Amino acid sequence: MDAAFTAEQEEIRRTLRELVTKRCGPDEVKAAVRTPAGYDAALWSALAEQLGLPGLAIAESYGGVGCGPAELALGSEELGRALTPSPLFATAVLAAPLLQRLGTDEQRSELLPRIATGGLTAALAVPGTGLATALGLVGDNLGDWSGGGRAGGVQAKLSDGVWRLYGQAEQVLDGHSAGLLVVAAHTGGFARSRTLLYLVREGAAGLVRTRQTSLDETRPQARVELRDVVAELLGATDDADVPGVLAAVGDTAATVLAAEAVGASDRALERTVEYVKQREQFGRAIGSFQAVKHRLADVYVRVQAARSAAYYAAWAAGAGPEQAGAGSAPAGAGSGQAGGLALAQALDALRTAASEAVQLHGGIGFTWEHEAHLYFKRASSDELLFGPVHRLRARAAEQADLFAAAKASGATAPTGKAPTGKAPTGKSPTGEAPTADPAQPTAAL
Repeated sequence: MDAAFTAEQEEIRRTLRELVTKRCGPDEVKAAVRTPAGYDAALWSALAEQLGLPGLAIAESYGGVGCGPAELALGSEELGRALTPSPLFATAVLAAPLLQRLGTDEQRSELLPRIATGGLTAALAVPGTGLATALGLVGDNLGDWSGGGRAGGVQAKLSDGVWRLYGQAEQVLDGHSAGLLVVAAHTGGFARSRTLLYLVREGAAGLVRTRQTSLDETRPQARVELRDVVAELLGATDDADVPGVLAAVGDTAATVLAAEAVGASDRALERTVEYVKQREQFGRAIGSFQAVKHRLADVYVRVQAARSAAYYAAWAAGAGPEQAGAGSAPAGAGSGQAGGLALAQALDALRTAASEAVQLHGGIGFTWEHEAHLYFKRASSDELLFGPVHRLRARAAEQADLFAAAKASGATAPTGKAPTGKAPTGKSPTGEAPTADPAQPTAAL
């Protein structure tokens, strides 16, 4: 693995940081989230036209830049520093890869160039609150999360050659403003039960979208209701491996989210360090107290560890499972688990950094006027949407067959009982009390 960034990648980072720093301060963020779209349309146009951000990972043949997950992760890291509200994640990280992988030539030719230029935004709509499940981040996505049976979720029915959708999806990221919805729906009844993806255009009859009040206003969510909506099947046939594609997109999405969380936690730490150098207590800056130094040092270590994990996951996503698993990771830990593990590490770092920012800012850190609460809300919201952390790690362990390997080797968790199932008697096999070995330390009672 080559951990060094190329000159082009460094230029993406530098240019994006300059633009975001200039046009997306805390006041601008708070103003942008209160617009109907939930983001600054002028800033989004600048990101698309000047930097080509939404088209970074789209092939050049469709008007994109032709880069990979690493560049997209670097861009998201810079946006995460300022908590920039934008449809980038929903459009370029979730929807566009699905179009590239499953769409027909006509669908890709029509939609991807518009996404690459920023003229079209898109969103992935999954039923209920199962986005993390649909992306395979916290468990297997082979079940009926899209709406199994005859009711619930979103149902798709083919009638006279036309697909129609019925149902409702909650927590659709940027779903209230997206010009295109990629909807996951259940079809086939009990005989051929499966999940397929459908395209729903803006203004379709029977489509009702409502922006919801969310914990993190910088990542707006919507409720999407589908009332006999005419839809277009994504792809040429109805036998595509949708769960497999969603899981692959989910790993890349986790990588991008991890980089975004690293940027947010790094900025929260920077702001806190700046503040403790200025705030005085007992005639001296509180940053000079050893206890404060220790707390911030712990945060710094967490942020750097999360950054390393995110960068590795971005490299692994671009390198592919064969190269990523060859001498660069523990056995069984290929690129399929790197994204989820990096996201768990990054969310943990962001929660810690945001909590310390609120605490060390004192009374002002709890107020709406200060930006510290924005980072704390982002940490909490992301864990609710894509976690929690312990389930992300458990899923990675399950994919790597760690539990199966431990069982095969005969390792078992301590039960507090002897191997025979009887309570230990404290005697040796001969029936005598064991004698202490003077060369070994005795256990503390």
